[in-house]
Amino acid sequence: MVSIVIIGSGNVAQHLITAFLQSDEIELIQVFSRQKESVSHLISLDKIVSDYDEIKEAAIYIIAVSDNAIGEVSSKLPFENRLVVHTSGSMPIEILDSKNRRGVFYPLQTFTKNKAINFKEIPICLESELADDFMRIEKLAKSISNSVQSISSEQRKALHVAAVFVCNFVNHLYKIGNDICVENQLSFEILKPLIVETAQKIIQLSPENAQTGPAKRNDTETINSHLNFISDENQKEIYKLLTKSIIDHGKKL
Repeated sequence: MVSIVIIGSGNVAQHLITAFLQSDEIELIQVFSRQKESVSHLISLDKIVSDYDEIKEAAIYIIAVSDNAIGEVSSKLPFENRLVVHTSGSMPIEILDSKNRRGVFYPLQTFTKNKAINFKEIPICLESELADDFMRIEKLAKSISNSVQSISSEQRKALHVAAVFVCNFVNHLYKIGNDICVENQLSFEILKPLIVETAQKIIQLSPENAQTGPAKRNDTETINSHLNFISDENQKEIYKLLTKSIIDHGKKL
């Protein structure tokens, strides 16, 4: 059984706590949280600490905090030569204090508070400085996920950028679509079957082959009609930029 301590109490930390508690191969011995009540609904209070000096010995320590806090948190850990990993998609392995053995345990998914997720389907990207440590975090990852991969810090940064495009930016486009519907007394619900079909298509097709719409057809009459309809200048600029990118087949603008 692999013993672990989770340091953090945000969305990622809470989902990891839930996943590890469901695994028979993992012993979650402690959670470090400055605000104990933020995770007390997931794990008993006697396993939650807010003092670094009270952190118990474990095989792996998982730092699941905001990117700008990883370095500071890792430097405050009151021990040396233990395996410490972070969960960030964008920060390099070197952000962790070198007094401990360093690694990365990055679950590639968007996490929302109180929304359950099946961790078995989530890719977990791993990196470590030592081969033995990689085997340890690989065992940990495989206890909760069916998709585990070795990925370098540079590859992980590229993956995180790609994830921002396909997740965060796409969600913002949903927000714009919702705003346009509301402004014109339409329900956003009407668009949901289209959203689902669009997402499902790329399971079988490449994004390039799945692309449809006026920009793909270079239908300038429809494009100009849309631009004349859009009154919000920000929306208009986004429409122009994405239209040009599609027409240019995703080439640099």
